[in-house]
Amino acid sequence: MADADNANQLKVMGDLLITYPHLVSKGMKKVAIENYYDNNQLLTIPLDEKLDGLKNAEKYFNRYRKLKNAVAYVDEQLVLTDKEIDYFETILSQLDVASPKDIDDIRQELIGEGYIRQNKRKKQKPKISKPDRFMSTDGALIEVGKNNLQNERLSLKQANRRDIWLHVQKIPGSHVIIHDDNPSDKTLMEAAQLAAYFSKARESANVPVDYLPAGKLRKPNGAKPGFVIFEGQQTLYVTPSADLPQQLKIK
Repeated sequence: MADADNANQLKVMGDLLITYPHLVSKGMKKVAIENYYDNNQLLTIPLDEKLDGLKNAEKYFNRYRKLKNAVAYVDEQLVLTDKEIDYFETILSQLDVASPKDIDDIRQELIGEGYIRQNKRKKQKPKISKPDRFMSTDGALIEVGKNNLQNERLSLKQANRRDIWLHVQKIPGSHVIIHDDNPSDKTLMEAAQLAAYFSKARESANVPVDYLPAGKLRKPNGAKPGFVIFEGQQTLYVTPSADLPQQLKIK
C-alpha cells in the first residue's frame, strides 16, 4: 500500500518520457525533464541505461499498472484479514469462559474450518455439547451457548422463532436464548447480564446487549459458524456479575 502511494508519480515519469523520448539515449542513467504537471519544474527521472526513452516510459507504465492492480487486491485482503481477526477474537473470548466440553467443540470447529489438522484416528464427527442452562428468578429457562457450534445450533436450529435471543452489541460473546416469547423485565435483565458476562465485556460496566425474537436471525452464505445478522433489535444496558451465573445455573 505504501508503494502504491507513489504510483501516480510513476505515471508522471512515463508520461514525460513518452512525450520527450528524444531527450533519452541508451547509456543514460537519469534525465531531467520539465514536468508540465508541476509548473514545468525540472523532474529528475532514473533510467535503465540499456533502454531508450520509449522503452523506459513503457517500464514506468508497467510498474504503475502493477501497483494500481495490487491496491485492489490488497484492499480485498485487508477486509478478509479483519474478518479473520474478528473470528479469532471471538474464539479467544470463548476460551476465557470455556469448560472442558466447550474446548472439544472449539477444537472441532477449528478442524472444520481448516485451522487444525484432524487426528486420522478420530474420523467420526463428535457430538456438539449442550449449552449451559439457567433458570431465571421468574422461572424462565435460559440457555447460553459457550462456543460457535453451540451458538449456531441453539439460535438457528433449536430455538423457537418467538423465543428471545440476546447478544452483546458489536463484540464477541455468547448467544443467549430465553425460552419464552414474553419474558418479564427481570428475566430480560438477567439474560442480558448472562450475555454480558459470557462475552469479551465481562469486566466492563454498562454493557449494551441487543435482543429480538430468534426468528429474525439470518446466517449469510459462507459465514463462519455462529455468525448471524439481524435487524429490528432492542437494546438493554447492564453490568455483568460473576455471582449471577452461579445463582441461576441449573445443576
